[in-house]
Formats: sequence, C-alpha cells, structure tokens
Amino acid sequence: MPINEKEYNGNLFDKLELVERIRREANRGGLEAVLEQLDIEEAAINRKLYQNPPLVSE
Repeated sequence: MPINEKEYNGNLFDKLELVERIRREANRGGLEAVLEQLDIEEAAINRKLYQNPPLVSE
C-alpha cells in the first residue's frame, strides 16, 4: 500500500508524540509510570487497528 509524504510525516509525528509521552512518564514516575503509559498506548493502538468499519477498504 503506497503512501504519500503527508501520510508518512503524519505517522512519524504520531511516533514522536508517543516517545514524548513515554519520556514524560519516565521522568515523572519511573518504571511503573512508564509501564502504565505503555498499557494506555497499546490500548489506543489496538482501538485504531481493530475499528469497525476499517479505515481501508479491502
């Protein structure tokens, strides 16, 4: 599935935001806070992956 530069940049910005949120939790609360934030991020990703109807028609 080819993507254009705008979509690619959007994906990179999403990843950058994720790193920033996890880094903030690491500085604030250590390992437990990071693990908790990772659980939140994983749930958000799964919601996007398994939404119904899918974003892309097959």
